[in-house]
Parts: sequence; C-alpha cells; structure tokens
Amino acid sequence: MSEQSSLSNGTTGPSRHTGARATFASLAAIGSVLAASSCCLPIFPFIVAASFAGGATFLSAARPYLLVASILFIAYGFYQAWRAKKCQSRPNMIASALLWVSAILVVISIFFPQVMANAAAGLLAR
Repeated sequence: MSEQSSLSNGTTGPSRHTGARATFASLAAIGSVLAASSCCLPIFPFIVAASFAGGATFLSAARPYLLVASILFIAYGFYQAWRAKKCQSRPNMIASALLWVSAILVVISIFFPQVMANAAAGLLAR
C-alpha cells in the first residue's frame, strides 16, 4: 500500500478528534485552576458554606498538585495543536483560543493567585 493511498483511507492520517482533545485539555486545565483557587474563594458560600470549609481545607493542601495537573493539561493541549499542524490539519479556531486563554489563566493563577480570587469575587458580587 502506498503512502498516498494509506492517507486517503484514514489509517495513518491526522486524527479527526485532535481539536476535541485540545479543547478537553484546555477545559480540564481551567477546571483544575478553578479547583486550585477555590480554597481562597468558595463559589457558592450561601448554599453549602459548611461543606466548602472542609473542601477549602482539602483544596488548599491539594493546590500544588492541581496546578501541576493544569500545567500538564496545557502542555498536552499544545502538543495536540502542534501534532495537528504537523499532520497538515488546520487546528480548530475555538480550540486554539480556548487553549491560549486557559494557558493565560493558569499562569496568572500560579504567579498571582490573589488576582484570580479578586476577579472571581468581583464577578460573584454583581
């Protein structure tokens, strides 16, 4: 089987789910950043304040691991985007934008955690 015919039948061509994988990695990174920063700012304090007190203690201890998970998810998302370009597949524009936004949020959360907490408090106060 020649290389051209193997690419046309999809056996060695680019994956159709590369954009979905990059999107999943971006959303997972955002989710782990939110979990990491929830130790500082409970999201629904009036609904389940008591459970968030215990959850905040746990998440405060787990924050370094959640941030590492965020970095790994971001790295995986960039790897998927690079692999899509290498296979001459055009990356999804929404997946690319979401990947960059989540990367920026992770960097801000790592270096300026109080900025993220203040921004979330401002959004919840409205």
